[in-house]
Amino acid sequence: QVQLVESGGGLVQAGGSLRLSCSASGWFIRLSTMGWYRQAPGKQRELVASITIRETTNYADSVKGRFTISRDNYKNTVYLQMNSLKPEDTAIYYCNMMSTNTWGQGTQVTVSS
Repeated sequence: QVQLVESGGGLVQAGGSLRLSCSASGWFIRLSTMGWYRQAPGKQRELVASITIRETTNYADSVKGRFTISRDNYKNTVYLQMNSLKPEDTAIYYCNMMSTNTWGQGTQVTVSS
């Protein structure tokens, strides 16, 4: 059974930072592309950042220069460092393991103006 558990969300003021974690079990993150997605009320789920097996990264234009995705293969955990947060970053953030089509339960990020 593959499982992803996100943590680290919360309330933060504009300009602040948060670090999201995605802890995986049942499969090695080093054997899959991993991604962070987000969904705001009334909007489609969108890809925020991804990292491949060879550690190639990709970011949505809206977060480039502010967010950084990384992985710790030893801990089997993926991170999303979010800096210079904006109110439009407010959403539920989900972790995804592409190889097993597995999603976490999501963690709420709220950025106040």
